[in-house]
Amino acid sequence: MATWPLRPPVETHPDETSGPVSALACVRAAARGVAALADPAVLAGAAVEAVWLGAHVATWPVGLVTGAGRPPEPSYRLEHLPPVQRGLLVSDVEAAGTPILLVHGVVSNRSIFTLLRRGLTRRGFSNVFAMNYSTVATDVRTASLRLAEEVEQIAAETGFERIHVIGHSLGGLIARYYVTRLGGDARVHTLVTLGTPHEGTRVAYAVPTRLARQMRPGSGLMRELARPAHGCRTRFISYWSDADAAIFPQRSAAIRHRDLTARNVRLHGAGHLTLPMLGDVVHGISAALAQLDADGTTVRSGATPLSRRD
Repeated sequence: MATWPLRPPVETHPDETSGPVSALACVRAAARGVAALADPAVLAGAAVEAVWLGAHVATWPVGLVTGAGRPPEPSYRLEHLPPVQRGLLVSDVEAAGTPILLVHGVVSNRSIFTLLRRGLTRRGFSNVFAMNYSTVATDVRTASLRLAEEVEQIAAETGFERIHVIGHSLGGLIARYYVTRLGGDARVHTLVTLGTPHEGTRVAYAVPTRLARQMRPGSGLMRELARPAHGCRTRFISYWSDADAAIFPQRSAAIRHRDLTARNVRLHGAGHLTLPMLGDVVHGISAALAQLDADGTTVRSGATPLSRRD
C-alpha cells in the first residue's frame, strides 16, 4: 500500500489575531438572539442541549481510557446480524468496511461520539474509529499533523487507501486543514463536519489562547483555508444549526469555497453538543456514506447528490 506524502503548509501565521467586532454587529447579534428565544424549537433545543451537556460531563472521564475503536478480526457470518447491518454488507461490502474516523472538538474527547458511533455500527459500518488529542497545548496545524498520523495508521491496519472522517466543532476544522492544506484529500473520501467554524466564530474573542485566535473570523488560519484548493478529491458534508451558541454567526459553520464540493445541511434549534447525537444526523451521515461512489456520485437513483448548494 502506498504512503501518500503530506504537502507542508504554505506558510505559518504567527499573528492569528483579526480586527475587533463592530458595535453595530454586536447590536444586530443581540437582536437576533432575543428573537430566537421566542422560538419553541430553540427553547426545546436548549433544554436538550443542557441534558446532553450533563451526560457528556459524566462520560468524559470514560472517553479518556476507552473507545479507541480498534475493531476485532472480521467475521464473515451474516445470520447473527440485524437486518440493517446485514443489508449494507450484502449490498455494498466496500461501503460497509470503509473506515470512519471520528475527531472530537474543544474541551472534549471521543466520548462525545458514543451515540453516533453506536448508530453507525448498527447501520452496518464495521470499522469505526475514534481518536483523542490534546486541545490545551496545541493549535489547528499541529493537531492536523497528529490526525495525519492517525489516518495513516488506520489505512495500514485496514488496507483501505481512503477513509471517511467525521469531525465535531474544532475536529472538523482540523480535518479540513489536513485535507486541503496537507494533501489529506488523497486519503479522505468524505469529510463530514458538525458545527465547525469554517469561517470562524466571534465566540472565540472571549478566549485569549492561540487556538481561539485561530478560530476568529479573518485570522491567519481562516485566510489560509480560504485559499484555492484546486483538484481537492475529498467530498464535504457540513451540518450546521441556527441555534448553535458556540458558532456565531451560525452560518459560518457552512462550507463556502469555490474549489470544494460540499453539501451544507441546516438544522433548526439544535445545540452545539447535540449535533453528534441527533437521529437525523446519524441517519443522514449513514445514508451519505452508504450511497457515495468513489467519485462522489450516488450509487442509487433518488439519493441526494453532493453539490455546492445548500
